[in-house]
Amino acid sequence: MARRNDIRNLAIIAHVDHGKTTLVDTLLTAAGAFDRGEGQIERAMDSMDLERERGITITSKPTSLSYKGVRINLVDTPGHADFGGEVERVLNMVDAVLLVVDAFEGPMPQTRFVTEKAIARGLKILLVVNKIDRPGSEPHKTVDDTFDLLASIPGATDDQLDFPVIFCSARERYAMVNPEDERGDMTKILDFIVERAPGPEISDGALAMWVSTLDYDSFLGYVAIGRLQSGEIKVGERVALVRPPRREKVGAPPSVEVFRVRKLLGFQGLRRFERESAQAGDIVALSGMETLEVGDSITTEDPAARTIFPRLDVDPPTMTMRFRVNDGPFAGREGKYVTSRKLAERLEREIRSNVALRVSATEYAEEFEVAGRGELHLSVLIETMRREGYELCVSRPRVIFRRDENGEVSEPYENLVLQCDTEYSGAVIDKLSQRMGELRVMDSAGTGRTRLEFKIPTRSLIGYRSEMMTDTRGTGIMATTFAGYGAYQGPLKSRPRGVLVALETGETSSYSLARLQDRGVLFVGEHIPVYVGQIVGEHSRDNDLVVNPCTAKKFTNVRAAGTDEKLFLTPARDFSLEQALAYIEEDELLEITPKNMRLRKRNLDHNTRRRDAKASVATSG
Repeated sequence: MARRNDIRNLAIIAHVDHGKTTLVDTLLTAAGAFDRGEGQIERAMDSMDLERERGITITSKPTSLSYKGVRINLVDTPGHADFGGEVERVLNMVDAVLLVVDAFEGPMPQTRFVTEKAIARGLKILLVVNKIDRPGSEPHKTVDDTFDLLASIPGATDDQLDFPVIFCSARERYAMVNPEDERGDMTKILDFIVERAPGPEISDGALAMWVSTLDYDSFLGYVAIGRLQSGEIKVGERVALVRPPRREKVGAPPSVEVFRVRKLLGFQGLRRFERESAQAGDIVALSGMETLEVGDSITTEDPAARTIFPRLDVDPPTMTMRFRVNDGPFAGREGKYVTSRKLAERLEREIRSNVALRVSATEYAEEFEVAGRGELHLSVLIETMRREGYELCVSRPRVIFRRDENGEVSEPYENLVLQCDTEYSGAVIDKLSQRMGELRVMDSAGTGRTRLEFKIPTRSLIGYRSEMMTDTRGTGIMATTFAGYGAYQGPLKSRPRGVLVALETGETSSYSLARLQDRGVLFVGEHIPVYVGQIVGEHSRDNDLVVNPCTAKKFTNVRAAGTDEKLFLTPARDFSLEQALAYIEEDELLEITPKNMRLRKRNLDHNTRRRDAKASVATSG
């Protein structure tokens, strides 16, 4: 096979917050890829509102720049293991990876997770040691640690271990070959890429493209994005889209759709531009097909010359939730999409592009089982749907258990690495021990910092991230990778207290809330609409209590000193989405609307709940 010297295709991989998205911004600026007025965009590649708010990359996005006659195609990929499905498919498009590592933190667990997959594909590794301006950074130690990490990965070749290195501060926009050298501008990294990254291998065969990611445009319809492995494609040409059978239908013939290429798009900076043709090695987007899924093959119309790629396999889901239509009394007040048909269509559309997600029917027509790679993976989907105008109710996340050949139950485990200020490490160890975590390693992570490694059941981490931030006063950094299935550790301690449940539908009053404060912690403030069966607070005892937060003070014609005492309400507890998902129990749901999140009982009727509880006690007895 020959190689094209006028193209470089690279994926940028790194742990969360090691600066890869900022690095892409600075490289685009250095190459002049921004239009005038675009140059000050921060984290330009994080185009989703959720990505900007959370400071993480969720979906992979290709961009391109031209430098010294070479087109450099860059794909910014997620660093979080929950979005590993995105990483897997992006690596199909590239010939090398730009591995970005923080000079202070060094290589982290997700660095290994993504790098293992790059090593398995035989991709060239180029190391960028970022944030060398950070106090306490150790650039040379970071290089040594990265070598140790790569050397520990089975299958790493000598060429991959002999990786080239460059040092930089993407935020301050300077780079150098050695940390002791004089600072240069960011074009040094562009020269580094052109000189050290291989060009794409191309063959002379017929058209073949593996769909690595997709988009949907209201005007163009489905848009397939991927790299041409061989051949050439032109606007107006008739081509075939071939979809291999699903894993459960092995042996069935592939489905074929012949279509005419309507649009062919290239990437430049933050924009797409129209192209008339593209050749092997190019990363392009094209439209014209009626249906599309990630992993489809786009190939020649001639059946005898077609190239069909295998289905894209990713790590299996480890966590599942129930999504159902919102059947509460306030349903339809805020959302645009409130029916089970709309919910089913949205989930069907999601699994076409979100390859790590699984959706299946349940015993209820209005309820769906949604399985993903972790709590963050699922919560991002929920938040995205909420912002799109969907109303839905979701259950507490549950891990997916398995049975081995002996009938023994096993559960998924995670490798957890956590860094925090040393003074808080004791609280972290205590909390994770209560959650059945096994401490494997404890060592120093620099002055005043401690690094802890645990093996812990996946279900034990539900809701832990926010607790960790509280326990470490915001100094903690945690990352997890899937460690496989292991022995079931028995039931976890459930929520220690019961909840306060609204007796009737109405608007809360300060008079009533002031009297309920002594019973527990409130989740709602005054003048808030609530409905029967909604959870309005946490009881101070371990049982649920039905209360009326809507009782107003009755007026009389008696006036006396001290009768109208001033009421002081403690601020209501405010939940994030992840905290709310971790808080609810099996008999409860989280209602999601575009403007509100409400905790509620699955069965809103008090008498029915009481009858079911008595029946359950009688059955267990």
